[in-house]
Amino acid sequence: MIEITKHGHVFVLTMNAGENRFNRHSVDALNAALDEVEATTGPAALVTTGGTEKFYSNGLDLDWMMGDGKDEAQAMVSDVIRIFGRVMASGVPSVAAMNGHAFAGGGMLAMAHDFRVMRRDRGYFCLPEVDLGLPLADGMAAVLGAKLPNDVFRELLLTGARIGGEQCLHYKIVDEVADGNQVLARAIERAEALSGKHRGAYAALKRNMYDAAIKICEIGSVPG
Repeated sequence: MIEITKHGHVFVLTMNAGENRFNRHSVDALNAALDEVEATTGPAALVTTGGTEKFYSNGLDLDWMMGDGKDEAQAMVSDVIRIFGRVMASGVPSVAAMNGHAFAGGGMLAMAHDFRVMRRDRGYFCLPEVDLGLPLADGMAAVLGAKLPNDVFRELLLTGARIGGEQCLHYKIVDEVADGNQVLARAIERAEALSGKHRGAYAALKRNMYDAAIKICEIGSVPG
């Protein structure tokens, strides 16, 4: 479900589950992959990406949550939120290689990374909760509020607009756009440049910036 490869000092986690929606299996696989990366010593950085051209991640697996996963859906969502906090707090520098659509929780996962490279010509960033009739859990709102400019957060959350790479760059949602076949390479290049940072200092500095949001994510609570 998640393939781990290494390019220099950069660990690339490729999500290989189609739309890469979050359910119990994918969340457990992502946590296990992060465990593996964080257990390493020496220079390291992290890149996440999707395994197909079309999707980075489309967020929560609502079909699973309303079907086979109904009894554990709330606990699984809590674990997703904790993953956001884990990535935000990690001393391993991270870059999201947004190769395709990043919707809802998939967009939040990308925002939890330190930096983002998005495909220029294909794929949208979208927070569709207003059209789905769903509230944000506190941790979700905390990640977005910590990483997005206030006016951009309002615009995206209250309209559900789908925006492409160039507009995401204009809104400072992403740090760079690239052609489709260069997204991963550019993300790896950015990550490699950060791989020698002192993990303890890097994590502490991120806490300086995002401590309130990280603490909310670590609780993992969701609306009842």
